[in-house]
Formats: sequence, structure tokens, C-alpha cells
Amino acid sequence: MADVFGARADSARRFAELLATSGVDRGLIGPREVDRLWERHLLNSAVIGELISPGCRVLDVGSGAGLPGLPLALSRPDLTIALLEPMARRVAWLREVTAELDIPVEIHRGRAEDRPVAARWDVVTARAVAPLGRLAGWCLPLLAPGGRMLALKGSSAADEVARDRGEVRRAGGGAIEVVECGKSAVDPPTTVVVVASRRGDEGRRPRRRKDR
Repeated sequence: MADVFGARADSARRFAELLATSGVDRGLIGPREVDRLWERHLLNSAVIGELISPGCRVLDVGSGAGLPGLPLALSRPDLTIALLEPMARRVAWLREVTAELDIPVEIHRGRAEDRPVAARWDVVTARAVAPLGRLAGWCLPLLAPGGRMLALKGSSAADEVARDRGEVRRAGGGAIEVVECGKSAVDPPTTVVVVASRRGDEGRRPRRRKDR
């Protein structure tokens, strides 16, 4: 765990305690998840930092109990992270937790499809929010030119990509890649669908030569 969270390992432990107590009591996480919080939730979320360059601006869409946003913030303090969550009770809990743990993140209440924040993010993350095609329609418009969506998915990620590739393309997605993160930290590794935004590509495309 220290290899992932470094100097903030104690804060990660406290976050796990809060998830297991008030997080369960207030319906943010199921009681059956308590025994597997580390592998399935905290480490599973934090290791996606492998895919994010230093200093990036990251928006976590549908953050819920702060996953993956808060473990990512704890493991990568160099990132600028914001959480986007539509439900008031979850937003209240996130504000309490981030205040107690002194995690410097922005918290916004709203739905991604309503565009409650400016399209300025290098990376947009999402975990257990929606099918890939619908998720792309919500998340890709929030990216800055050249940004990427990181969707945490399960073992059927490749099938989901095959099914939704056209919808992702129509939403503005470019290259799609399925990758595994955290092979040395979590078992099984975290599966992430990485979707590059095509926004801004127009200016880099060579002009078609006109027939003379």
C-alpha cells in the first residue's frame, strides 16, 4: 500500500475507515464491499495514475463515494482533481471526507451531460457510471483538446468496446485502447478503457489537395 500512496498512506487508511463506517451507513457503498475495500476500491482506483502524466487536470465523473477520484488524489498529489456528483447526499459526504483528510480537490454537484464545468480537463475518469457509448457522450465534451477519457471497466471491457465503438466515434472519440494497470499492486489488475478525444484534430489534418 505504501508503494501506491506513499506519504499519504495514513490518509488512505482513514479513508477506508470512513467508507466502511459512514460510507455504509449513508448508502455510498454496500456493506458487502467492506471486506474488499482495498483491493476492489482503493487500490483499484489509485493505480490508474500510471496512465496520467504529471500535473494533469483530472475530472472524476459520477464520483459517488469518491472512487476513483479520492484514491487518485491521495496517491498523486501533483494532479489537479475535481469530483463531479449529482446527488446532494453524496456531495455532502465527499465534502466532509475531503475536509477531514485535507484532500485539495474541487467538488461540483451536477451531471456530466448538463456540462456543469468548463471543457478544460486533460483527463476525465469514470467508474461504474454507464455503458461506454453513453459515457463517451457525457465525458468527451468535457475534455480539453488532446484529452483522454479513462473508463474503469471489468473483464468484459473488450466486448463493450466492440459493441460501442461507433457510438464512441460519434461522440468525438478517436483511438480506443484497453489496458491493465497496477499489475504489481492489485490482483486482478484494473482494466481501463482509454479513449482519446478527437477535439482539436481538425486543425492538424492536412488539407486535401484540389484537382487542377
